[in-house]
Amino acid sequence: MERYTHGHHESVLRSHTWRTVQNSAAYLADYLVAGATVLDVGCGPGTITADIASMGATVIGIDAAADVVEKARDLGVDARVGDAYALDFADDSFDVVHSHQTLQHLARPVDALREFRRVVKPGGVVGVRDVDYAGTILFPETEGLALWAALYQKVHRSNGGEPDAGRRLKAWARAAGFASVEVTTSVWTFASDADRAWWGGMWADRVLQSAFAADALGTGLATQADLQLISDAWRAWAADPDAYMAMPHGEVIARD
Repeated sequence: MERYTHGHHESVLRSHTWRTVQNSAAYLADYLVAGATVLDVGCGPGTITADIASMGATVIGIDAAADVVEKARDLGVDARVGDAYALDFADDSFDVVHSHQTLQHLARPVDALREFRRVVKPGGVVGVRDVDYAGTILFPETEGLALWAALYQKVHRSNGGEPDAGRRLKAWARAAGFASVEVTTSVWTFASDADRAWWGGMWADRVLQSAFAADALGTGLATQADLQLISDAWRAWAADPDAYMAMPHGEVIARD
């Protein structure tokens, strides 16, 4: 059974509301044009969705979590509660179906992609982007950060998802029946003082306060002492001027 690993604690939304087309969907930007009809599946608090709308597209965002749908609506987004496996739209409804960091949390990503394929118009495209946690580069890799990397894999998989989704997107899209699958890769980089403070501070809080923390403790995968060690490691990483992090993402544009 799948369960959203991060939840919607403030420390999680701190990172989700940072996302824009430029930093999270640039690979798809050529299709997010004025007049295009777009469905954003797993829209979260709606910052990417709103950015797509600002480009002149007509966009609808859906998310399984009613509380974040309300946050998206606060941005003026047409956001609705919805199910990625059973989209409430007719066949051939959209020019573009976009989904960012969603498939990694689904137990049946190929079924979701088949549903995306159903609602995209002939000649339209499905664009998905997901991180690949195992490909993440961290320096320096301290004891606490090594523990975080190993624990993240276990917690995410215990919730029915796939933390290394990025490398699997091409295979999943092909299994869903798409005739053409274009693959690219992009990286989030956190190295400047400001970026390290933001990312490291966010994870230092998230590992103690979010759904991730509750799941890690509830499943017995970590102790409170483990989580505190990880939190302290993130704060030390953020304060280290030599520290660096790169998170690779797989991206596919799929069509028939």
